[in-house]
Amino acid sequence: MEKMINCIIVDDEPLSLDILEKYIGEVPFLSLQCNCSDAFEALEAIQKYNVDLIFLDINMPKLSGLQMLRTLTNPPDVIFTTAYPEFAVAGFEADAIDYLLKPFDFERFLKAVNKCRKDNDRAETAEKVNKDENVIWLKSDRKLHRVLTDDILFIEAVGDYLKVVCDTKTLIVHETLHAMEENLSEYNFCRIHRSYIIPIDKLEFIEGNRVGISGSDFPVGQKYRDEFLDKVKALRK
Repeated sequence: MEKMINCIIVDDEPLSLDILEKYIGEVPFLSLQCNCSDAFEALEAIQKYNVDLIFLDINMPKLSGLQMLRTLTNPPDVIFTTAYPEFAVAGFEADAIDYLLKPFDFERFLKAVNKCRKDNDRAETAEKVNKDENVIWLKSDRKLHRVLTDDILFIEAVGDYLKVVCDTKTLIVHETLHAMEENLSEYNFCRIHRSYIIPIDKLEFIEGNRVGISGSDFPVGQKYRDEFLDKVKALRK
C-alpha cells in the first residue's frame, strides 16, 4: 500500500482554498488534514498533525508564507502557491518542492505533488536499505542521513520533533517517538520515558529511576520501567 502524504493548505483566499481542496481530493495519495487561512493557524496545525506537505501561499496578512517557513526548525515539504511571480526566486531559495503560479490547472498541480511523492518514496526506500548492517536513514534538513544504530547515544522528543544524538552529530527529525521506536524495534533500543529512547547496550549505570549513558543521565518512567528491566535482564544473560 502506498504511503499517504498528509498535507495542509495555507491560503487567505477562499477561492484558492476551494480549488486546492478539490485538486487534493482527486489525488489518492494525498490526505488533507485541514485548511488554514493564515500563518498562525498553520503553525497550530503543524503542531497538531503529522504534516508531510504544506501548500503555502506567500502573500498573506500579518505573517507571510516565507516568514512562517523561517520560524520552523525542520519544516515539512512545501509547495508554494501564489499569484506573484516575483516571489519565485525566494520560494526556491527556501528549498521548496515546487512553485505554483496562480491560476494553475490540475495537470500542473499533479506534476508538483508527484515531486513530493518521489521524495517520500526515496526516503521510504532508503529506510529499508542496509538493515543487516545496523543502518537507518533519517531525514533532517531536507537531506537523508545514513546513521549507524551503534552510533546513537539517545533519542529525545522535543515538541513535534526528535533530537537524535549520535557520537559525531545530532539530527533534528520530523518524526514521532512512537514511529522511531518501531523503526528501531529490531535493534537493541528501549523506550524508557515518554520523551526518551536509549540503546540498552550503552548503559553505564542504573540508579533508582535514573540511568546513565555517555556522561548523561535520563529518567525512567513508571510506565516503561518493567519492559526496560526485562530488556536489561535479557542483555545480561
